[in-house]
Amino acid sequence: MGARKFEISLAAWSLHRAFFAHEVDQLGMVDACRDLGIGALEMVNTFFPSPQYGYLKQLRKRAEDTGVRLLLIMCDAEGSMAGPERPSRLQAAKNHHKWIDIAAVLGCHAIRCNTGAQAGDADALDRCAESFSALLEYADASGINVLVENHGGLSSDPDWLVALMRKVGHPRFGTLPDFGNFPDDIDRYQAVRAMMPYAKAVSAKCYDFDAAGDETKIDFARMMEIVTGAGYAGYVGIEYEGGRLPEREGILACKALLERYQGG
Repeated sequence: MGARKFEISLAAWSLHRAFFAHEVDQLGMVDACRDLGIGALEMVNTFFPSPQYGYLKQLRKRAEDTGVRLLLIMCDAEGSMAGPERPSRLQAAKNHHKWIDIAAVLGCHAIRCNTGAQAGDADALDRCAESFSALLEYADASGINVLVENHGGLSSDPDWLVALMRKVGHPRFGTLPDFGNFPDDIDRYQAVRAMMPYAKAVSAKCYDFDAAGDETKIDFARMMEIVTGAGYAGYVGIEYEGGRLPEREGILACKALLERYQGG
């Protein structure tokens, strides 16, 4: 048996329906990873009940007891890193400081941020470069990576996102390619290929599956060849966002699909 080409993690957003229905909390998501045979969890900042030190220690202990790694924190609703007013965008960078600290306490390797940059904003690249450089300066103390996902607006334009990576030019600034989250006029395969040299995490978006277990909107064989062909050997996160299957069934279907390409 050879080595696995990558590891599989679970994006907490895959259980968002259960979370908002109060059927599972973040501690329960750690247990769900164990029950589903998944070794790592990607958390969402808005799922934290109160990110105080006692809770964080409890969350980390639950993960350690169940053998689940807390991988990263997806951060939303902390302001626009592309804000036209300098104080507001630097405040957005500061708003992420607590998530850098929390990620460090939990043993994560990264946080994922949004840019706030919208199409047609010619100066957004320079403003985001300033904001992310400031955030990375803070993150230097704990060694946490700062990632940008294609998550709407200019971040879903791979040329723009690669330009941002190059402009900031920090070794811990990277991308989080998501197989979805592209507008119709973007070739998702070419886009992920462009983002992979900077990737420090990957999100395997799934919507639905056919009778053979293949994803109905995304060619996973082609996508995973791009991911592994780029030399990426980290975690690929299951992000099930479909409506037909119950969430846990969708997660397991995506896991089975990823396992086809895992090797080992």
